[in-house]
Parts: sequence; C-alpha cells; structure tokens
Amino acid sequence: MEIPNTEKWRFTDVRFLPIFKEYAKRINLVETINAMVDTQMELSMGDTVLAMIIDTLSGRTPLYRLEESFNGMDTELLLGKTIAPGQFNDTNLGRAMDQLFHAGTHKIFSQLSQNAIGCFKLDTRYHHFDTTSVSVFGDYDHPDQPLNITYGYSKAKRPDLKQFMVSMLCVDRNIPIIGKTQDGNASDKTLNNELLSNISAHMAEYGFSPGASIYVADSAFVITDNLTVADKNGIRFLSRLPANFSECKRVISEAVSADDWQDIGVLAESQSEKRPAAIYRHFDTTVTIEDTCYRAIVVHSSANDKRRQKRIDRIIKNSKDELEKTIKNMVSQPFKCRPDAEIAAEKLAKAAETSLHKMRVDIAEIPKYGKGRPKTGEVRKPQRIEYDLKVTIEDDSEKIEKLRLDAGCFVLITNVPIQDKDQNWSGAELLRLYKEQDGIEKNFGFLKDPAIVNAIFLKKPQRVEALGLILLISLLLWRLVERNLKLYVKNTGNLLPGWKKQLTRTPTSFMMTTKFLNILIITVGKQRKLAKPFNKTQLQYLEALEVNPKCFVSP
Repeated sequence: MEIPNTEKWRFTDVRFLPIFKEYAKRINLVETINAMVDTQMELSMGDTVLAMIIDTLSGRTPLYRLEESFNGMDTELLLGKTIAPGQFNDTNLGRAMDQLFHAGTHKIFSQLSQNAIGCFKLDTRYHHFDTTSVSVFGDYDHPDQPLNITYGYSKAKRPDLKQFMVSMLCVDRNIPIIGKTQDGNASDKTLNNELLSNISAHMAEYGFSPGASIYVADSAFVITDNLTVADKNGIRFLSRLPANFSECKRVISEAVSADDWQDIGVLAESQSEKRPAAIYRHFDTTVTIEDTCYRAIVVHSSANDKRRQKRIDRIIKNSKDELEKTIKNMVSQPFKCRPDAEIAAEKLAKAAETSLHKMRVDIAEIPKYGKGRPKTGEVRKPQRIEYDLKVTIEDDSEKIEKLRLDAGCFVLITNVPIQDKDQNWSGAELLRLYKEQDGIEKNFGFLKDPAIVNAIFLKKPQRVEALGLILLISLLLWRLVERNLKLYVKNTGNLLPGWKKQLTRTPTSFMMTTKFLNILIITVGKQRKLAKPFNKTQLQYLEALEVNPKCFVSP
C-alpha cells in the first residue's frame, strides 16, 4: 500500500464560518461596501469588513488580534480571495474604521439591510425599537467629537463607567434594519422621537406608505411629544403604558372590577419545566391622554412579577400592623360608659374600611365590685359596669385578591383599530406582537463584548461608531441564519436536532454553530476536500439554510 505524501497538505478548521460567508454574499456585503466607501488602500474595504465580521462570529476575539486570527486560515475560502494575514494589522484596521465612519455608518447599514429585505423577503409590517447602553473603560475625553462617550443612565448597572448608547429598529421580530450608536447620555424618549420623525422617510425607501406598518416600543415611547409625532405622521404604534400614568391605574381597576376577561392562553413558544408558562387574558378599553383617546388593552398574566407580590405581602403586613397600633392606642383601658365604647368601636370600624383587613369588634361588659366578700347567701352586686372592646382581625380576601390581580396586570396602548383592512387586531394579537419585543432584547446581549469594545485602537469615538457597524452587520447575518432555520421548521414541519439529541421547533444560530465544530478541510494546491463527510445532522441544517455543502470546499 502506497503511503501518500502529506507534507504539502494544509489542514484548516473552518467550523461554521462558510455558512456566514454565504449569507454575506446574499446581501452583497463586499460589493455594497466597496461601492459606498472610497479608499486608496490596497486591501479593499469590503474584504476588510467581511474579515472583521467573520472574526466576530468565529468566537468574538478582540479585533486587534485579527492578524493573529487569520494566521493559518484559508482566506481564499472564507473571504473569496487570498489575502496575506499581515494585511489585517492594527494600522490598516484603524484606517479602515476611520473611512467607514466618514462614509456614514448609518447609511452603510441601511443599504445592507435593504439588500437583506429584498433577498430574504423580510416582513417589514412591524417595527420593534429599543436602546441599550454599552459601558467602556477609559477617559474618552475628546472635545467636539460626533459621538459623546460619557456617563449616563447605565442599563448594565455600571454608573461608574462611561458609555455609549445603541439604538435599533428591528423587523421580522429581531432582524435589525436600522442601527445607530448614540451619545452615552441620550434619552430613550428623545431617541424614540428622533426615529419617529424620520421613520416615514425610511419606510418610503423600502416601498411602504404611511400607516402600512406598526411601530412597537417599550414604555419610554409614551410621552406627549412622541404621541403627537405619531399622530401627525400617521404612524401606528403599540407600546406599554407606564404605571405612573393615572390612566393606567384607572383602567386596571376598571378591568378587575368588571371581571369580563377574554382568555388568551399560553404564548410561549417553548416551555420550561422549572418555570411554568404564563397564562394570559385581556380586557379591551380606552384611555385619554392630552385630550386624545387611544385604545388600551389591560393584560393579566398568571406569572405575576415576584417583586410585586413581595411588595403586596409587605403592604398586607403593614396594613395589619397599622390596625393593631390603632387598636392598642384606643383600647389601652376599659371605658367607663357604653356610649364611649361604641364611639371607639365605630372609629375602629372606619379604620378597617380603608385597610386590607376585616375587623370584628365586640363590646364586653366588665362588672366592678367593691372590696370584701359578700355575706353568706347574699347576691353580690357590682358597684359599676365598665366596657372593654374585644377585637378580631382577619384578611379581607376580596380586597387582597383585587390587589394581587392589579399587580399581575399591565396596559398596552395603541392607535391600531380592532379591524384594519383584512387584519383583525384583537387584544390577543397585539399582545403577541408586543411580546416579540423580547427578540430585540436578545440582540443587545450580542452587541456587548468588553474585549472588543475596549480594543487598543478604539480610543477614538469615530472608531467606536465604526465598531458598532461591524457588530450590527454581524448581528444581521446571525439573525438571518436563525430566521431561515425557524422558517424551515414552520414551512416543512420537519424538526431539527437540538440540544441533548432531541428534536426542536425553535432552532437558533448558536445551536447551529455547535453542529459544525471541527469541520476540517484538507487543501492540496488548489484542491480542497472535507477530512470526513458531513453527518446527517449537518446535512439537515445545510438543507434548512439552503446552503450548498460545496461552499465548504469552494471559494
């Protein structure tokens, strides 16, 4: 048997990266960036951005190690052309990020997202908006900079660190189409207003007329200025009415008193054995804010907020303590006459009316006798009668149950009618749409990585903004992959292998990456071959993603 000469063989572990390279091709990433960013560098801007994205998705290593990361990698396979790793040095990357900034990061990402909308036929009828803060170490004291990295309200609970904000608008649940880095002290309310003022123009770029979509945001949206802008521009919205609005308390009380709930049931896609899925019901009504009437959906969840329930327990205890204190002050000694005892009993009853407890007050007669024993056979007669109050306290179950129901409620506010063209917008449908807001929350976890944010050459706000672009494009590709996996399951009914060898209806991008670990490619000259064939699970995922297996061996 002839032993092959392996000295000229090259082994590369490409893992799942060719899949993301294919998705980058579908949104024309390299060509779009090359057309939008003017550069005199030998290394094209599109190739540089693709390299940074591949590196980010490969394991989130700091970008200042990009040259090291591509050492030994098959750049022709992953980037479409052979590029010497030395070209990804810190100087070139720093210059590239400067040029991305000057070309306009917001404009670049907007174009790539338009490419994605066209290629993947994304559902742009519903927009989810939110912001998050990204903490950084260092001073960042640069005067007159376009991005003010400074102190602000830290959503990461790090008020000691400076930060910048990232705002994001997503469609098709969690796919970003608009993303922007903002000043570290920017307000959510202001950012909502800024986007609302321009969203009509953005939607016109995608071919949608005013009123053809619904803007979904958290409670920071609900201020007079934002509601006015939405009404003025014909923007349909869905948000959560803040609890500090008097109208919020009023309609919750109205819903609980009416007790005319419409059952929704469970909305969770997957259920946890440790935590049972919440069961929802709703009550439709209206609220008036600044003389304008809006539709309101009071939602009750069986999974009441634990903090709220603990607070209610404290309220109940304090209510009882207050009553006991009042009783102690009023019943410190017996009353000399019955009318005084009756007056005290009436006062106690009134005190109980405003509490969370019921009080039963009985007036007991206490005979008072003179000194000495009575004579034999003589009936002892009291000299006087005093009166004592016997008080019993018990929980008012009806009031407490109402309080607990109130705590399990929140209110959605919208200007979307119940019937809109061919779409029925029941309270249940609006709640489902609002619950999809958690998709954008998951996106923010992807964007926060201190090792990348605090890289050595990112001490300029312009480069931090360019970094935001790299992370947003990476997130866009990550979510497009995940969307296709879920669509495959939904459209075909075929479940995909998930965790612990069990089939799943909710595959994720991360789940996919674990199926493509240690994909070894053998390269001899220009020829590439898999070290071992794909297994059944890997082929299933490639089919779901509509990715040709040949992309692992062909640039």
